[in-house]
Amino acid sequence: MADFLLGALGEHEPKIHPEAWVAPGAVVVGRVALGARANVWYGSVLRGEDEEIVVGEECNIQDLSCLHADPGEPAVLEDRVSLGHKAMVHGAHIETGSLIGIGAIVLGGARIGAGSLVAAGAVVPPGKTIPSGVLVAGVPGKVVRELTDDDRAVLAYTPGAYVEKARVHREARWI
Repeated sequence: MADFLLGALGEHEPKIHPEAWVAPGAVVVGRVALGARANVWYGSVLRGEDEEIVVGEECNIQDLSCLHADPGEPAVLEDRVSLGHKAMVHGAHIETGSLIGIGAIVLGGARIGAGSLVAAGAVVPPGKTIPSGVLVAGVPGKVVRELTDDDRAVLAYTPGAYVEKARVHREARWI
């Protein structure tokens, strides 16, 4: 079984913490740094040729997600950020403990406050700042309410669950 693709662009080589896990079929190229216990799932692409992509500790970048950055707009996931399946973060900053839902898009220069939830399919426009602890939904994405205790429980649970899933998948026997 082929492993993930890891690529250097000139002097820019990915830095992957030894406790991070990258799934077979994922692509990590250029100025990318993965923190401890971060996990990058099948088919995801982290492409950092123009600017840095920084992924903090215990982040999960679920299947088919994409991170990219433009000059002057790095893509940053602080610790314990979850990117749902097929999410896209393009030159944006996602603060600690946030969750970007399935198929959501966060565009250049946007900043998502700590512990916020961007709903599935939402599009956060360029340069938009989202406060901490809120739910964002729609196209364009708008704050619709404060998070509930149940919402906060999901945000707190997901990173640890994905660290465990990564451990299981790291030990997979491919047939």
